[in-house]
Amino acid sequence: MAESAISLVIENLVPLLAQEARLLEGIHDKVESIKGELEIIRSFLKDADARAEKVDMSNVEKIWVKQVSEEAYHIEDVIDEYILYCTKGLYGRSQLFHFFLKVFQFTIKLKARHVIASRIQDINRNLKEKREIAIRYCFNTIEQGEPSSDARSVAWSDPRVASLFIEEAEVLGIDSHKDKLINWLVKGPSNRTVISVVGIGGVGKTTLVKKVYDNEKLVAQFDCRAWITVSKSYKMEELFRDMIKQFYEARKEFAPKEIDTMEEIKLITVLRQYLDGKRYVVIFDDVWDTNFWEHIKLALPTKTKGSGIVITTRNEDIAPPHIESSSYYVHRQQPLPLEKAWELFCKKVFQLEGGNCLLELVEPSQNIVERCEGLPLAIVAIGSLLSTKDKVVSEWNKLPCSLSFELETNSRLRSIAKILSLSYHDLPYNLKACFLYFGMFSEAYSINCARLLRLWIAEGFVKEKQGKILEDVAQDYLNQLLHRSLVQVEWVDYDGSVRTCRVHDMIHEVIVSKSEELSFFHASIRNCSGSNRIGRRLSIHNNLDTPLERTTSSKTRSIIVSRAYEVPNSFLTTCLENFKLMKLMNFEGAPIDYIPKEVGNLFHLRYLSLRATKVQMLPKSINKPHNLETLDLKRSLVSELPTEISGLCKLRYLAAYIQNDDIEYRINFRKAIKVPSGIGHLESLHKFYNVEACSNAFIAELGKLRLLRKLEITKLKRENGKTLCIALKKMSDLRSLRICATSEEEILELQLMSSPPPFLQCLILVGRLEKLPEWISNLKNIVTIALYWSRLANDPLKVLQALHNLMNLGFHDGYEGEQLHFEGGGFQKLKYLMLEKLGGLNRLKIDDGSLPLLEKLQIGHSPHLKEVPYGVHHLKGLKNLEYYEMPREFVLSMQPDEGPNFWKVKHVHSISFWYRIQGEKYKTYKLGDPELLDFL
Repeated sequence: MAESAISLVIENLVPLLAQEARLLEGIHDKVESIKGELEIIRSFLKDADARAEKVDMSNVEKIWVKQVSEEAYHIEDVIDEYILYCTKGLYGRSQLFHFFLKVFQFTIKLKARHVIASRIQDINRNLKEKREIAIRYCFNTIEQGEPSSDARSVAWSDPRVASLFIEEAEVLGIDSHKDKLINWLVKGPSNRTVISVVGIGGVGKTTLVKKVYDNEKLVAQFDCRAWITVSKSYKMEELFRDMIKQFYEARKEFAPKEIDTMEEIKLITVLRQYLDGKRYVVIFDDVWDTNFWEHIKLALPTKTKGSGIVITTRNEDIAPPHIESSSYYVHRQQPLPLEKAWELFCKKVFQLEGGNCLLELVEPSQNIVERCEGLPLAIVAIGSLLSTKDKVVSEWNKLPCSLSFELETNSRLRSIAKILSLSYHDLPYNLKACFLYFGMFSEAYSINCARLLRLWIAEGFVKEKQGKILEDVAQDYLNQLLHRSLVQVEWVDYDGSVRTCRVHDMIHEVIVSKSEELSFFHASIRNCSGSNRIGRRLSIHNNLDTPLERTTSSKTRSIIVSRAYEVPNSFLTTCLENFKLMKLMNFEGAPIDYIPKEVGNLFHLRYLSLRATKVQMLPKSINKPHNLETLDLKRSLVSELPTEISGLCKLRYLAAYIQNDDIEYRINFRKAIKVPSGIGHLESLHKFYNVEACSNAFIAELGKLRLLRKLEITKLKRENGKTLCIALKKMSDLRSLRICATSEEEILELQLMSSPPPFLQCLILVGRLEKLPEWISNLKNIVTIALYWSRLANDPLKVLQALHNLMNLGFHDGYEGEQLHFEGGGFQKLKYLMLEKLGGLNRLKIDDGSLPLLEKLQIGHSPHLKEVPYGVHHLKGLKNLEYYEMPREFVLSMQPDEGPNFWKVKHVHSISFWYRIQGEKYKTYKLGDPELLDFL
């Protein structure tokens, strides 16, 4: 809610005023008054949030909350405008202007101070009015009656209650999950079994567990049982009393009357005594409190003939830690697969037609089901609504485009938004803004997590914590959203890191609705309609139904352009000339080929992304946005940075390279960027890549970047090796390092590094190695090692297998020997192995006990390798086996039924063969594909 905006103002602007005291003389008292009013209003907002979970917010409250949000934004604007005004002319001027600036600068500041004092007085008056309105309408009374007809709230019927009474025939797609949970409970060990069922709201957790709880097989195995609905507001004493009564009732006994007056400790004692020697099962449904388990476990004996506890929750952090017991399980309830979702939809909508969809409604129905993304709550609610409507194609086609509106206004669908909004209301204020930010991207958009974290930081959502950098704090925020089932994992890397994520379509609709209430952002261009409304944050994607120039506003702070087909130069000029307070501009993938010099006007700019654009050159004015923290030029056409870049002292992330997928992979496949001298001034840099090693002096200057966590340097010559080793020794926080030589024949001289960066996790060496650097054996934290064109003569596996944390290992023309032997007991954590272009390799041997966790094996063009690797059948966990441009006889030996080597790989889930079309574009065939045999 607006609490996020208010809290951000309090946290961001008051410290900023303290830092800028020299500019803000005479107005601190007024600012302190604003802070006091904001803190009072924040308490009203918290109460409004708490009440919104029980009843629908009234129109008066909605308007008030929106006005409070806009007032918070206004405060931020006033302060930033003043700072911009006062700092104008202080940066980037030559000495010639210094005297003249001294003369009239004092006058400028006096005028600016008078202006801001007047505006702050207006803000104070507005905030007092907002506080008085809140008091008048009793917004701070959670259990309010009916303060007025205007402020009256509407109670809602909780659909979670209905999930307890769904008939067996109405439930789809849960049989295997039900059987698994019953098996865990019934066949569990003699000590207590604890199961946490985790999933997004509306995914069917309660329905699943209720079917388990009522199952005759389970009931017969336990002496007593209880079902406890916990929810957010609960009293532990009441839960204990309810449990005691249900346990007694299950055995047809009468609970002691004294329990109604007992306190918590006595109730725990009664529970433990009653359950002693009995086998019990208890369900705790809808748990939100992360401390719940620590309280409840005291009342439930551990060694009780295989008793069972089941917890349903949206938050993974509620689940008891696995280290407490090996009999603790987590079941992650997933949305329904598409075929089950379709079956459920048809059951609800086409009851009179026997559950069969009308032919003319198949396409619009499939579109609706796809939007529900397997969420039973949404499928049932939307299906029930459509079952009452005329079955007309034109009407059904309107629903996907108007879904946000329908979720908010249609009484039959309001339960969807309400259930999903509970998770939003439960978020701490610092996560609410981060969560709403997913609405800046279109439905089903998969976003790179590292990029998302940088966006959050640029927006000011992330605050430093002692001992942690901003990026690590932001990662914690994302992990919390993932654990709360609000954000879905799209792609997980081999080391368990979440690389891309997204939100469910139904949650996206809730986000859009919430953001509209709070003026948080405005999606200007969407699939269904265009709009000329303005917003503080502007998201432009898909169709260009509205001229971009009409979407601009001087109050806009952020612009994200994605999947737009056209971005006129006039729009760029309008943005840079008018958006003086702009903090963030993301043009990733946008069809633009230049960035105007007016970018230098954006003093507050923190984030600029030109990734995957056609921009070839940065203007010299790029040094003027002194607050710039992220400059993303990856896959743009920028080949050289201007000398002025060294003035960006707050820069944390600088990434640039040119990549052409139409050419075949070689050492200069990814072209680095030329960086001028003076780079050592950018001491705040955490990530810096891909940069040319133009001289020893430049490389030595890199040693000043002591905060670097990621570095990629290319075009390194042999004589540069010693200087680079000295520079790297100073980068004690380095996590990722990629070093590339000038050519495939150039030797990387890296033996002189006495002590490598202690926290290094990723090492990629591209170029000739006379021998494997000795310091590699000291990399205790290394997770990834890749050697390209190293052409080692000696087998490196004996050294590498001793690196106990290694998960990813790759060779591309990295070894010239005839045999590679993975010995038993080696590479115990390796998950991904790449062997490409090993021209001399004719035998690959894998011992039993080696590579036990390997999931993916990729073997590239190795013409002398005539047979499937010996021992590949030992790799029981292997999921993906990929071969690149392997000879015909090798492929034929693996074909099902006829191939003599098929038995070695038949346990692998996916086997594919890749053949080059052009550059790094390949055609893929699956094992047994007739097209593959035709191709060969």
